Amino acid sequence: MTFGLTFEKLLLIGLIAVLIIGPDRLPRAAEGFARVVRKAGEYLRDTKSRVREEMGPELDDVDWRKLDPRQYDPRRIIRDALLEEPQPATPAQATATIAEPVASRRAPEVFSATNRPPFDPEAT
Repeated sequence: MTFGLTFEKLLLIGLIAVLIIGPDRLPRAAEGFARVVRKAGEYLRDTKSRVREEMGPELDDVDWRKLDPRQYDPRRIIRDALLEEPQPATPAQATATIAEPVASRRAPEVFSATNRPPFDPEAT
């Protein structure tokens, strides 16, 4: 089971709850518990349907095992990246990698009380 709870542990928790609640209030507590379980089931179903609506039909095409974080081994990722064949660059990628010309580097101007920076009254 989940969270390390076995059937025996759940049975023991239930027995202790019955002893604490008592036979008089037990039916009301069981109804409340059943109501909470029903509401949780409805919430999960609604959430699942909303995810399917928002993600669309491609949700079924996702291989969830690939996205499992327990499968990420840095050594395997690096090995796969190194052994992977390089993809040829398309013309769109080739133009995107061309560097812009570098502006000529000149010394920055030093402004003082007599040499003030330009002011534009319409800019503010």
